[in-house]
Amino acid sequence: MLAIVAYAVGLANFICFIIVLIKQFQEGGVLHGIIGIITCGIWTLIWGWMNATRLGIKNLMLIWTLLYIGCWVLNFMAGALNFALGSPATTP
Repeated sequence: MLAIVAYAVGLANFICFIIVLIKQFQEGGVLHGIIGIITCGIWTLIWGWMNATRLGIKNLMLIWTLLYIGCWVLNFMAGALNFALGSPATTP
Protein backbone atom coordinates (compact mmCIF):
# COMPACT_ATOMS: atom_id res chain seq x y z
CA MET A 1 0.00 0.00 0.00
CA LEU A 2 2.83 2.35 0.86
CA ALA A 3 4.42 1.75 -2.52
CA ILE A 4 1.18 2.70 -4.29
CA VAL A 5 1.02 5.98 -2.37
CA ALA A 6 4.69 6.60 -3.20
CA TYR A 7 3.99 6.00 -6.89
CA ALA A 8 1.00 8.37 -6.82
CA VAL A 9 3.02 11.10 -5.11
CA GLY A 10 5.86 10.50 -7.57
CA LEU A 11 3.48 10.90 -10.51
CA ALA A 12 2.08 14.15 -9.10
CA ASN A 13 5.67 15.30 -8.49
CA PHE A 14 6.53 14.54 -12.13
CA ILE A 15 3.47 16.45 -13.40
CA CYS A 16 4.48 19.53 -11.39
CA PHE A 17 8.02 19.19 -12.76
CA ILE A 18 6.71 19.16 -16.34
CA ILE A 19 4.52 22.23 -15.74
CA VAL A 20 7.40 24.24 -14.27
CA LEU A 21 9.82 22.93 -16.91
CA ILE A 22 7.53 24.25 -19.65
CA LYS A 23 7.51 27.66 -17.91
CA GLN A 24 11.28 27.43 -17.62
CA PHE A 25 11.68 26.83 -21.36
CA GLN A 26 9.29 29.71 -22.12
CA GLU A 27 10.74 32.25 -19.70
CA GLY A 28 14.34 31.17 -19.11
CA GLY A 29 15.19 29.87 -22.55
CA VAL A 30 16.45 26.61 -23.97
CA LEU A 31 19.64 26.50 -21.88
CA HIS A 32 17.73 26.75 -18.59
CA GLY A 33 15.29 24.09 -19.77
CA ILE A 34 18.03 21.67 -20.77
CA ILE A 35 19.82 22.20 -17.45
CA GLY A 36 16.49 21.55 -15.71
CA ILE A 37 16.17 18.21 -17.51
CA ILE A 38 19.80 17.17 -16.90
CA THR A 39 19.71 17.94 -13.17
CA CYS A 40 16.60 15.75 -12.69
CA GLY A 41 14.44 18.63 -11.57
CA ILE A 42 16.40 20.17 -8.70
CA TRP A 43 17.44 23.16 -10.82
CA THR A 44 13.87 23.48 -12.09
CA LEU A 45 12.63 23.51 -8.50
CA ILE A 46 15.14 26.20 -7.51
CA TRP A 47 14.45 28.23 -10.67
CA GLY A 48 10.72 27.96 -10.06
CA TRP A 49 11.07 29.36 -6.54
CA MET A 50 13.35 32.14 -7.77
CA ASN A 51 10.69 33.21 -10.30
CA ALA A 52 7.50 32.14 -8.50
CA THR A 53 6.27 35.64 -7.71
CA ARG A 54 6.95 37.00 -11.18
CA LEU A 55 5.28 34.05 -12.89
CA GLY A 56 2.43 33.76 -10.39
CA ILE A 57 3.13 30.11 -9.54
CA LYS A 58 3.68 30.31 -5.77
CA ASN A 59 0.89 27.82 -5.00
CA LEU A 60 2.21 25.38 -7.60
CA MET A 61 5.72 25.68 -6.19
CA LEU A 62 4.48 25.09 -2.65
CA ILE A 63 2.57 22.00 -3.76
CA TRP A 64 5.54 20.75 -5.77
CA THR A 65 7.95 21.28 -2.86
CA LEU A 66 5.69 19.30 -0.53
CA LEU A 67 5.34 16.55 -3.14
CA TYR A 68 9.11 16.53 -3.71
CA ILE A 69 9.80 16.09 0.01
CA GLY A 70 6.95 13.60 0.36
CA CYS A 71 8.32 11.55 -2.51
CA TRP A 72 11.71 11.25 -0.84
CA VAL A 73 10.17 10.36 2.53
CA LEU A 74 7.72 7.79 1.14
CA ASN A 75 10.34 6.10 -1.01
CA PHE A 76 12.70 5.92 1.95
CA MET A 77 9.93 4.47 4.12
CA ALA A 78 8.98 1.91 1.45
CA GLY A 79 12.61 0.87 1.10
CA ALA A 80 13.10 0.62 4.85
CA LEU A 81 9.91 -1.41 5.21
CA ASN A 82 10.99 -3.74 2.43
CA PHE A 83 14.36 -4.17 4.11
CA ALA A 84 12.81 -4.79 7.53
CA LEU A 85 10.30 -7.34 6.27
CA GLY A 86 12.66 -8.94 3.80
CA SER A 87 12.16 -9.22 0.09
CA PRO A 88 9.91 -12.00 -1.16
CA ALA A 89 11.85 -15.13 -1.97
CA THR A 90 12.42 -15.79 -5.63
CA THR A 91 12.79 -19.22 -7.11
CA PRO A 92 15.22 -19.84 -9.91
